[in-house]
Amino acid sequence: MGFNEKVHAYIAAKFYVHLTEHFGERGKKAFTHATQYYAEQRGRRMAQRAIRDGRQLDYGTYMEYGEWVNTEEIINEGCANKSEILSVNPDYEIYITRCPWHTQFKEMGLVEAGHTYCEDLDSSICRGFNPHLTYLVYNTLHKSDHCKHVIKNVCFQEGEKHPKRPEGLFSFEFHCAHSFWAYAEVTEAIFKAEGKEVVGEVMRDFTKEYGQEMADTIMNYKYTNFNVCD
Repeated sequence: MGFNEKVHAYIAAKFYVHLTEHFGERGKKAFTHATQYYAEQRGRRMAQRAIRDGRQLDYGTYMEYGEWVNTEEIINEGCANKSEILSVNPDYEIYITRCPWHTQFKEMGLVEAGHTYCEDLDSSICRGFNPHLTYLVYNTLHKSDHCKHVIKNVCFQEGEKHPKRPEGLFSFEFHCAHSFWAYAEVTEAIFKAEGKEVVGEVMRDFTKEYGQEMADTIMNYKYTNFNVCD
């Protein structure tokens, strides 16, 4: 196994487990804050590239400047993202009925962790991209038969397409490293020495699950500035 969407979900799930085990409700709040921090960094990178290219920071551009697509491994496993567009005007409404992040959280028996992660992730990416866009997540697959996402006042035309730009995509090695170090940064900032213990526990779990080579790869990104685009 290489880096993929489920590995990415595993990292967030383990931070939720160890943060809540150590700090209870404070740990859950820290997890939510870290999820928002991580996601907003992604959105800001997208916005920086769009501005560099002379693009408007609207929802069409947001779709085009997304940083990932499903990996072949996850497609072959049969749990790649599956969604249905319910409306494009005036609001863009999506129902998501299959998702590898949902699959991973479910396999780990962490429904509440998955719901907590997913109810903030996409809206936070969008907020980092442009805080004047309104991205709402009404429910998630963890507690419903679909995720319902609504982006207000998009006003697309029927059939309008905004495919992701291949040059803006990152590997899941990068995304997994970004996730780990964003959660680690927030965890250590809030809980100091005890936070360092949590980060160490997550990395030990990760190493046991995926091996030393993948763990070393994550560690090699320690000094990467994830706030800025390449």
